[in-house]
Amino acid sequence: MRGYNKTAIALAGAALLISVSSTGQAFAADNPVSAGACSVAGGRDASNNNLTCNFFGLTPEQFKEAIEAAAKGGAAGATGPLLDRIVDISKTLGVTAGATKTLLRIVGEDANIPDEKLAETLTRVANDYKKLQAVAAALNPANSTAMNLVKQARPEIENGHFELAHELLRQATQTQIAAAEEARRLRDQAQTAEDAEMLGAADSTAAEAEVALTERHYSQAASLFRQAVEYVPPGHEAVHADYMERQANALNAQGDERGDNAALRDAIEIYRQRLVTYPREREPLSWARVQNNLGITLEILGERESGTARLEEAVVAYRSALQEFTRERVPLEWARTQTNLGVTLQRLGERDSGTARLEEAVTAYRTALLERTRERVPIDWALTQNNLGNALLKLGERDSGTARLEQAVAAYRAALQESPREQVPLDWARIQNNLGIALKALGERERGTARLEQAVAAYRAALEESTRQRVPIEWATAQNNLGNALKALGERDSGTARLEQAVTAYRAALEESTRERVPFNWAIIQNNLGEALRMLGEQESGTARLEEAVAVDSAALEERTRERMPFKWAETENNLGRALQALGERERGTARLEQAVAVLRTALEERKREQVPLDWATTQNDLGNALQKLGGLESGTARLEQAVAALHAALEERTRERVPLDWAETQNNLGHALRKLGERENGTARLKEAVKAWDACLTVTSSAWPANKVEAIGAAERDTQAMIARRSGK
Repeated sequence: MRGYNKTAIALAGAALLISVSSTGQAFAADNPVSAGACSVAGGRDASNNNLTCNFFGLTPEQFKEAIEAAAKGGAAGATGPLLDRIVDISKTLGVTAGATKTLLRIVGEDANIPDEKLAETLTRVANDYKKLQAVAAALNPANSTAMNLVKQARPEIENGHFELAHELLRQATQTQIAAAEEARRLRDQAQTAEDAEMLGAADSTAAEAEVALTERHYSQAASLFRQAVEYVPPGHEAVHADYMERQANALNAQGDERGDNAALRDAIEIYRQRLVTYPREREPLSWARVQNNLGITLEILGERESGTARLEEAVVAYRSALQEFTRERVPLEWARTQTNLGVTLQRLGERDSGTARLEEAVTAYRTALLERTRERVPIDWALTQNNLGNALLKLGERDSGTARLEQAVAAYRAALQESPREQVPLDWARIQNNLGIALKALGERERGTARLEQAVAAYRAALEESTRQRVPIEWATAQNNLGNALKALGERDSGTARLEQAVTAYRAALEESTRERVPFNWAIIQNNLGEALRMLGEQESGTARLEEAVAVDSAALEERTRERMPFKWAETENNLGRALQALGERERGTARLEQAVAVLRTALEERKREQVPLDWATTQNDLGNALQKLGGLESGTARLEQAVAALHAALEERTRERVPLDWAETQNNLGHALRKLGERENGTARLKEAVKAWDACLTVTSSAWPANKVEAIGAAERDTQAMIARRSGK
């Protein structure tokens, strides 16, 4: 199960955040297992801990040789140093040579595991194997034949003969079921015996489910746990509830790791049944654990759906869990659930127009850090720091200043101090991804490109660990975010290379983030792709890119509806308006430009100044541009006056101190609108205002914008000055 949270969307640029925290892993009731030269190390938010093994400096190549030898026959097919190596691994694990061969073979069957991760994967498989050994050792069926079969299964498990173990445990199950059927015929005298046999059948079936879990066959494990539930006789509610929960946990793993939404829905239903059949008053902490796991599963599914109903249900589940997971009774479980609650509140905040949910998320994370201290639980502290950074980033994107963004960068850098790549590579990659988002947001508000280049570097670092084979949805997330940073750099380049790279990154992301699989993320990437296509189309002579941009934005609006997510809807409406304007500039009529103005005015109905001042200013700027283009095709000055008013409004929030490059862009646009007005008037006042606006623009852009764009402004300014001189008779 995962130890992180998946995607969240950045408003400007629509980046996808990854939260690295508790929400991805369900709590388990079992205890961790430790043996041999291996030790238990907590690295996730579940009660199941990981077995960490020291393989005495074996290189990835040496490990791979051992795995290949195991696949060809194991120690029996190896000689000399290779034989010694396999024997050493078995001693390190504290298991038999036969089991070592099987564990190596299981690892070797997964071709997607990089060589440098073979030892880490073997450690995880060995941890599952230790748990399997403990379960097998505890089996004690009342049926003597079944007991003999179990005794036969134990050495097969010890020696790694899992196929035989499957068969023997199945035979034990069938033996006990057969005995139970006989007992039913003698129910009056043998009710107790029947129950014992069925409990034994349930136990052995659950043991087989643990075999399937060790093999990472989650669906098979869930099916076996379901059979175990069915075998439990009446009067054994605790056992029944335990197997139900384990079935739901297996379905959670299937849904989370394999993208199986149906499995997540099944898990939710089973968790809810479990809460009814074994209520709070029977075992309060167990009830709270199931509430937390229900919240986790609802949050995972809610991230993938367009609406917010599942996320709201997750908040209810977490708050229910906190009624029993109190700080005084179980401080670390309390902190873990606070973190999970924060993640879900943040997801809701990303889809709300206000900031209340995001502020609640920040409070939840900071509350969790009261117990999740760096000294006590450094990895958990780092995961919560990452999530705190995510919430601060989202708030920073809606603020005019940069204080929240700087705080987010500081939180991510703090998290990286306790998330080394060698120990937790995927968590490290997720935090690198999030750091890139914050750096990009800061870079967009600065003159230079240093922060943007740092963002690109952070995303590319994340992609080294978040590979498509290992974590396809997260790979798509990082590809989308890389596209955003490249697009931002492309806006400041004179060529199209960065924009072409951005389009390539977005198209790659859409190969995994499909509408059917993750509609919310799909719409985000479509939105970003539409912007990149528009920017490319504006630099080309044809209209193909622009037409595609309109189509892509329109498709995104099918998921980004005004009712579901008003801010995101307004963002894509704004982008659609820009694309329509660019098309309208290349057509003879005014239909496209009229559409652009209408769309941008609609966007302003949700992009209110008091809620998102910089986004409001962006749309005012774009509306001014569209009105200026439309006014240029008309004989009067009404549209041009409206354009000047919109651009002046934009400058009330787009100040030089807050966003110097955006301020300069609006000054440039204002210069063009004033020039057109001045051409239609007799005096020189408007023309002089235009020159003043361009002068202001050049104080910022002369060293920041491409040379050809700076020269174009200079040429417009000189031409306007010449017009002023002619009208003044000079």
